Parts: sequence; structure tokens; C-alpha cells
Amino acid sequence: MSSLSEDLPRRVGEDERDEAVRRLQEAYAAEHISHQEMDERLDQVLTATTHDQVEAALAALPREEQGTTATITAATGRIERRGAWRVPRHLKVESAFGKVRLDLSRAVIEHPVIDIELHLGTGRASITVPRDAVVDFDDLHTGLKDTRYTPPRHRGPGRPRIRVSGVMGMGRLRIRHARR
Repeated sequence: MSSLSEDLPRRVGEDERDEAVRRLQEAYAAEHISHQEMDERLDQVLTATTHDQVEAALAALPREEQGTTATITAATGRIERRGAWRVPRHLKVESAFGKVRLDLSRAVIEHPVIDIELHLGTGRASITVPRDAVVDFDDLHTGLKDTRYTPPRHRGPGRPRIRVSGVMGMGRLRIRHARR
């Protein structure tokens, strides 16, 4: 005999709903689903009340790869990544007083969306992204200096999508697209 609570469908929580929205947006960015299909599925997720309804909206999506997360930390000094380095799905960079330079122009990027989370004190940061990348830094909070970024004049379909978030104290972030 089963209890009444086992028979009731599991209600969807806000974290689960947010994760489903993120997966749909990434599937759209990777061109796995059309704009119309994303809109329909977003509506399903946002109005869902149970876990099963959310799962139904995500059912035909490609299996989500368990992307890697890496953290680079330095109290002082320089943090630098360049050349043919493998970019993890989530990259967290923490530095109290140093300079940060991330060059993704020749890096191995295996994910359609890369999240770079910066936590910097007084140092400055420079990020070079691939020529065709789409950059979003709306979730980055800066202290004294604004972020310097000039989007490319000619936009293609835009791959990959680089999302920069976090907190910068007194330093400045400069984002530029590779020339080649």
C-alpha cells in the first residue's frame, strides 16, 4: 500500500523552472530548436505546475552534456590563458590584486555557451573572444570603471555565446573580438 504523498505529482520548484529555461535558451542558441519551438516550450515550462510537465517540455532536446567547471584563483600576480587551451563550460576567475588575460581566439571551445564568472578586486581584465562570438556581460557588476566593448560591425550567426558575469571592484574589463 502506498502513501497518499507518493501518488501526488511532484510540484515544480523555481530552481528547476530556471534550469529548464536555461536549457531551452542554450538549445536555441545551438540551433537545436527553432525560435517558434523555443517560445512554445518556454510557455510550457513557465506555466508548468509539476515536474512531469517540465520534463515533457524538455523531452526532445539533446541530452545535456555535463560541462566542466574550472576555477582559477590568484591573490596577486597575473592569471593568463592563451593559445590552444580547452575552455570549460563554466570558468570562474578570482583575483584580489592581479591582472587577468583570457584569450579564447585560438582556444578549443566545445560548448555553444561559455559562462565566465569574474570576481576581481583591483586588477584589470582582458578577454579576447573568437571573431564570430556573441558576448553578453549584462550580469557583470563593475565598481569604478565601465566595461570596454565594441561589438563587431558585421554579425554572422554568432558562435559561441560568451556570457560574462560576476563582480569587478576597481579594475576595468576590456572585451575584444579576435581579428582572424
